[in-house]
Amino acid sequence: MVSTLNIDGKSCYSIASELYPVFRSITGQGVRDTLYILKKYAPMLTTYSVKSGTEVFDWTVPPEWNCYECYIEDADGNRLIDFRNNGLHVLGYSCPVDKWMKYSELKNYLYVQSNQPDVIPYVTSYYEKRIGFCLSVRQMEKLASYGEDYEFHAVIKSEFNPDGVLNYGEFVLEGESEKEILISTYICHPFMANNECSGPALSVVLANYLKSQKRKYTYRFVFIPETIGSITYISQKLDVLKKNVVAGFVLSCVGDDNAYALVRTRYGNTLSDRVMENVLRFDAPNFRNCSFLERGSDERQYNAPGVDLPVCGFCRSKYGTFPEYHTSKDDLSYISEKGFDGALNVLKKAIAVIENNDYYRINVLCEPQLGKRSLYPTISQKGVHGHVMAMRNFIAYADGKNDLLDISNIIGIPAFDLIKIKEKLAEKGLLSVVKERK
Repeated sequence: MVSTLNIDGKSCYSIASELYPVFRSITGQGVRDTLYILKKYAPMLTTYSVKSGTEVFDWTVPPEWNCYECYIEDADGNRLIDFRNNGLHVLGYSCPVDKWMKYSELKNYLYVQSNQPDVIPYVTSYYEKRIGFCLSVRQMEKLASYGEDYEFHAVIKSEFNPDGVLNYGEFVLEGESEKEILISTYICHPFMANNECSGPALSVVLANYLKSQKRKYTYRFVFIPETIGSITYISQKLDVLKKNVVAGFVLSCVGDDNAYALVRTRYGNTLSDRVMENVLRFDAPNFRNCSFLERGSDERQYNAPGVDLPVCGFCRSKYGTFPEYHTSKDDLSYISEKGFDGALNVLKKAIAVIENNDYYRINVLCEPQLGKRSLYPTISQKGVHGHVMAMRNFIAYADGKNDLLDISNIIGIPAFDLIKIKEKLAEKGLLSVVKERK
């Protein structure tokens, strides 16, 4: 299966690279800038704004937050940390400050990743007002070396706008059916390549691939700030989502070259669970098969009681499990074109299986005569070709009671590989669809 795909010469990696330097949070100009970039590659993208203060289920859309500068400098004007070098230096949603303070006071506002001394951690405080600077242990040690009584100039130029908005983006690729496959990803983390930029980049490339394909299902692509964005989105679209969505995937951390991970739905038995497990079991048998108890991204909201949408999480390295996660080490060197290609291939196979996952019945009684239909060797000899045996096994279980995934799991052949077999049988008039998945 051909995996490499690009848009006007732009690959997943190059799109992720374009997104990487944008300073993002759950609201603010960075989210709008991100959507603007994505719209270049998906012109069908429509952006929406929801006012700060809007009640969304049990939550409230927070004031819009923007940050323009963040640094700590010594008395000689040497900036020891600077937001311009890495946007992770500011605590997400930090209050503004412009103050000279002794190190003994300043250290109360410093955040480090103590078990990784060379990284800048990603730290946020969205719903409790704080002042904060994030830096590496090494940088903190340098500040400490000045002494407890040394005064530093600590500056964060940020603002909260209670009349601001939360932004998200969406587009729908219509198919023959109103039933939908949901692809959701998030656009809120700053300066992290795998955890943030990979999902949106892969989504727009996947969407452009699907535009060129015949589609039975409709595909809904959503780009939202994590958690508050998905809650806001669901609060606005719940009726149509519950009516139409038959499968879905949250894409996160899909650009690295490590093993895959599936985060299952709440009960682990939806079409999304079944198809992704089938594809990964045959393509990447060392994949991490996670229960819903290991959730951590927006699959939490889509699967919440009362929402109950069949949406899995799909990753390469699962969020929270790799050392680079939520640190400055999750940079562009951690993702690769090869990693993206692998994730894209898995998704293309999963979608192909969903598109073909009907219930099939063979149209003749007893075993069909395959030879006269050029589906079986005309010379019989000990040993049966593998593809012929796979076809015969498919026929044996095409009794109207099994869908494509059921047959795949029974006979041990990837569901994706069975698509060609069912097409050949259908071309010869031997196979019928008896019940489509509703």
